[in-house]
Amino acid sequence: MTVAAAETAEQEVIGFLAERPLVVLTGAGCSTDSGIPDYRGPGSRYAGQQPPLRGSSPPGVMTYQEFVSGPAAQQRYWARSHVGWTRMRHAEPNTGHLALARIDPDLLITQNVDGLHERAGTRRMVALHGRIADVVCLDCREVTPRGRLHDRLDALNPTYGQDRLDLEVRPDGDVVLERTDDFVVAGCEGCGGRLKPDVVFFGENVPKARVERCYAAVDALSHRGGALLVAGSSLAVMSGFRFARRAAKAGIPVVIVNRGATRADDLAAHRVEAGTSEFLAALAATRSAPA
Repeated sequence: MTVAAAETAEQEVIGFLAERPLVVLTGAGCSTDSGIPDYRGPGSRYAGQQPPLRGSSPPGVMTYQEFVSGPAAQQRYWARSHVGWTRMRHAEPNTGHLALARIDPDLLITQNVDGLHERAGTRRMVALHGRIADVVCLDCREVTPRGRLHDRLDALNPTYGQDRLDLEVRPDGDVVLERTDDFVVAGCEGCGGRLKPDVVFFGENVPKARVERCYAAVDALSHRGGALLVAGSSLAVMSGFRFARRAAKAGIPVVIVNRGATRADDLAAHRVEAGTSEFLAALAATRSAPA
């Protein structure tokens, strides 16, 4: 397809979506323009390392089962995550995040844990996999801000500071760090228990209430001529793919905007090979401002 033909096709898809009620499902591709890498997009150093089974964790990603296996795994996780958070917490919403806030969909479902949609001002959303900016105690279940833990870990680990900021950041916000056996892990301030980011690890289930809210929003589109827009996700894991499958089964148009193939390409009414920031900004320009 020529550049001109691709641009024409993209404009046709924007026209198709311009006046429809929307549920939007976003993935890591929406945050790459904010400096947060993805696992499966073209150009990712992890793209060629995809696991053989869809839905399993990418290489090097700690599963929930590994995390709870003992102190050594938690030490390894928190050392890498602590250094990564120093950089990740300074990421800013990009053009695509801001455009989605203006589009104001019926519901925005994000697979991302970076909190950038919230910071951009999106009003109705479900953070499917939680937020990396929160920490939960696995023993007493108290949820506390990540920033507070970060300050405690800084004090306990003064050598894990600014001199490590040149390390490679991975898509989940941690860094590639070989030695972690000198890292001191902090326990829960209330009970001394094990702390974990309040995100869904590989090997955990997305809370049922979140899934049901997303299903309800998708189902409601069928009576209103709406569409499901997938932006920046390969849908390689079931947690996101199930909504595309649900929509397609109900006859709701699925529109995919992504660089690279996705698991739901055969379900899509329209497929755009493009960056999400540019596409979403163009779409936002065609829609009325939210009330």
